[in-house]
Amino acid sequence: MNGSADSASATAFRAAFGRAPRWIARAPGRVNLIGEHTDYNGGFVLPMAIERETRLIAAENGTRLVVLHSAALGERVTIDLDAPLAPLPRGQWANYPLGVIAGFVQAAGLRDAAPLPGFDAVIETTVPVGSGLSSSAALEVATATLLEALTGRTLEPRAKADLCRRAEHGYAGVPCGPMDQTISALGRQDHLLLFDCGSGALEWIEFADPSVAVLVIDTRVRHALADGEYAKRRAQCTAAAAKLGVGQLCQAELSRLESIRCGLDPVLYRRARHVLGEQARTREAVAAIARRDWPAVGRAMQASHASLRDDYDVSCVELDAVVDAAREIGSRGGVHGCRMTGGGFGGCAVALVDASRAATIGEAIAGIVSGRGLRQPAWFVTRAAAGASCSGSKE
Repeated sequence: MNGSADSASATAFRAAFGRAPRWIARAPGRVNLIGEHTDYNGGFVLPMAIERETRLIAAENGTRLVVLHSAALGERVTIDLDAPLAPLPRGQWANYPLGVIAGFVQAAGLRDAAPLPGFDAVIETTVPVGSGLSSSAALEVATATLLEALTGRTLEPRAKADLCRRAEHGYAGVPCGPMDQTISALGRQDHLLLFDCGSGALEWIEFADPSVAVLVIDTRVRHALADGEYAKRRAQCTAAAAKLGVGQLCQAELSRLESIRCGLDPVLYRRARHVLGEQARTREAVAAIARRDWPAVGRAMQASHASLRDDYDVSCVELDAVVDAAREIGSRGGVHGCRMTGGGFGGCAVALVDASRAATIGEAIAGIVSGRGLRQPAWFVTRAAAGASCSGSKE
């Protein structure tokens, strides 16, 4: 349990349902330091769980109904566990937990032998929705973690992450890669995760140097990955991989891409150049982190943003303004590097900064961006956090 935060969550549940909760399941959002749009191409990513999370505060209700109350939206959705657990119309937030419930019932064999009990839950989050910090994965993983507590059926963590990813594919309509759910479920405090999405190999990278911090800058421009642009990029990468004769784009070499450039559609070429270049930049960043060469990490981040902007076409005016502001502050002002993070088209940028000056840098970036006539961004500083967990309420 977590003191005042858990007490406030229990109070919210009591206000919504008139009794005390039994469980509080939590799962963090994530920020990806580098390795963007490589996960669904079988490449390397380097995320960490953040100190922002989604919570499901819950108790059994003695029925066959699941009642989900979104504290942020003030909306309530009821799911009948005895009815077919089919997706709701596209765009409804309840598809994320609904998809997890449907997958969990099937995976844990709960339909007949030991059915999932009905429950009431309040959903709270400190992860900004649509910000590129994986609020959807946090909701999915928190839901799965609650279901484990409710049923006593514990899934292997990577199986749980995969269940949540399939829920996002099938119910929310977003063909995401495996990164977001994996780091939300498995995150380790003071560690980055080098995840090879092709082989599935995981390597934990210590990231506990007190001299540096991660600054997340939220443009407050909200994106919707289900609107088609994300799926379009994925289809373009699949087409480029076919031209290169590989199953996944990250299996190709940059030299091979250059050799067929003349016969390749220019858009497919640029998409592939970003992905293969990002592979190399991620490896460079990991090597630099190991030797605590923060300026080198920052250079890789800057190059990543330029590639996402120019070759992958997923940045926007506001994200570019944040990165430009960070570059203006520069190393003398305590900024090692900055890039957009997440799917793009809005959302957040991530900067690696001197820890002692992180708050000053956040204020400075916000001031520079708003001074250019754009909406003033929000920002926060985070360390690498632990993954999902569940506790019983003290109430």
